[in-house]
Amino acid sequence: MSGFTENRTPGASERSGPSERVLTWHACRAMLPLVGRIARDIKAHHQQLTQLRPELAHLERNRRTLDWPRRRRRYQLEEEIAALEVALRTVVGELEALGVALLDPAGGLIGFPTRVNDRAAYFSWQPDEDSLQTWNYAGDLVRRPVPEEWTQQPRQRGRSRPPRK
Repeated sequence: MSGFTENRTPGASERSGPSERVLTWHACRAMLPLVGRIARDIKAHHQQLTQLRPELAHLERNRRTLDWPRRRRRYQLEEEIAALEVALRTVVGELEALGVALLDPAGGLIGFPTRVNDRAAYFSWQPDEDSLQTWNYAGDLVRRPVPEEWTQQPRQRGRSRPPRK
């Protein structure tokens, strides 16, 4: 079978292997508000670390000649960076607990695991996007639009058609 592999239970996840989680587009969309807040935190922590690390590196290179105010700043930066790294690990752990992957920390790109054409893939989303509109294969960051048919609810089993009038 080619194309998107839909779960049997709409809006739910299932395990197809011991460590492989597969989510439907509907389940991912339902998780988006929570995952979005986590992704924004990840992106903010990453940006702060990106700004602070070069300053610390500069102070580290010159540590033998620092006066007391710059030495104090160096210690302060070490503490701030350590706290941010702990906070970043914590929020990444929250994503992992949800079964969601961090694909790019700088942009906050999040991957919701799924399968496409019997290959591991992700529905992908980042904080500047309004909704879940793209997907990519695992290991490939080329993002593709989600086809309309993937966003449709699967037909309910055992439902009879309404009588024709």
